[in-house]
Amino acid sequence: MDASLARALRKAVSAVALACCAALAAGCTGSAAPAGQDTAAPTRAAVPMAVSDLQAQYQKVIREVLPSVVQIQASHGLGSGVVYDDKGHIVTNAHVVQSEKIFKVTAANSEEPLTARLVYSYPEQDLAVIKLDKVPAGLKAAVFGDSETVEVGQIVLAMGSPLGLSSSVTEGIVSATGRTVSEGSADGGTGATIANMVQTSAAINPGNSGGALVNLAGQVIGIPTLAAADPDLGGSAAPGIGFAIPASMVGTVAGQIVEKGKVVDSGRAALGISARTVVDDRYQPAGVAVVTVASGGAADRAGLRPGDIITALGKAPITTITSLSEALAADRPGQRTTVTFQRDGAERTAKVTLGEQ
Repeated sequence: MDASLARALRKAVSAVALACCAALAAGCTGSAAPAGQDTAAPTRAAVPMAVSDLQAQYQKVIREVLPSVVQIQASHGLGSGVVYDDKGHIVTNAHVVQSEKIFKVTAANSEEPLTARLVYSYPEQDLAVIKLDKVPAGLKAAVFGDSETVEVGQIVLAMGSPLGLSSSVTEGIVSATGRTVSEGSADGGTGATIANMVQTSAAINPGNSGGALVNLAGQVIGIPTLAAADPDLGGSAAPGIGFAIPASMVGTVAGQIVEKGKVVDSGRAALGISARTVVDDRYQPAGVAVVTVASGGAADRAGLRPGDIITALGKAPITTITSLSEALAADRPGQRTTVTFQRDGAERTAKVTLGEQ
């Protein structure tokens, strides 16, 4: 039960209690009841409008948005997608399409699959766009909201095809915003590090990926992408902790793919290196060793060279490749910062102007 519904029910219980107290007080001061009347007859409390209004709003949003959420079938499994425009473009996760080019797409309330082809996949942000070969009559594009207005505590609905159950809906709230999350690369994951993700308590299960996270205004505010893994549960999904790519990033990436056929401006910072995690004498991650430096790239211009061990970027400590990816995800191309590194056992710092991934 979501928080708003719980509050409404508590108000209903309080209203009933107050009504009973008022009735008892009236019985003490008013006239006696007519003979034969059952004074103990129960009074039926009306359902508060807040509860019925909330339920009606849930159902209205589902009716409006669910037709824009599709099931995507690839040879390796099932995922979800969101209709981006009336030309048949559908946005989904890169890990849903993986390396495939042709897919079967089933729209909500339809059993006849349609053929779609890959337009472009952008694994760095785990987003992709596919396009229907034939656009069916009445295809409805979703409305994407403004990520900047998303607030913790907002009620949201996750729509997609979890475990192959098409047109499924779960509900929850926005648990946090601005999360930077790194995906695993196992089981078809892209290994991407994604910034500004929306954390939600709405259930996100296998097959939900690429679907829609929707607010009560009927706007898509994110693309559900992954659930947190709990190492204490053998790496299975942690209940109530899921993440969605924010609508602003979806619009930026999908918009470029639809218009230009690829991503030409990633907005993602880069150092221009290949690197690996190194460990200390206790086998604990201790930094990132530079393996190669791209000629003319940010690291090259800052004077870094192979063999240097990066330990900090700006104020962010760097111990692993993942922590370096997360630090870069929080920055922008062209941003000026400092890189701290070790060379020949001595610590050094250098100014660096970040490049673009």
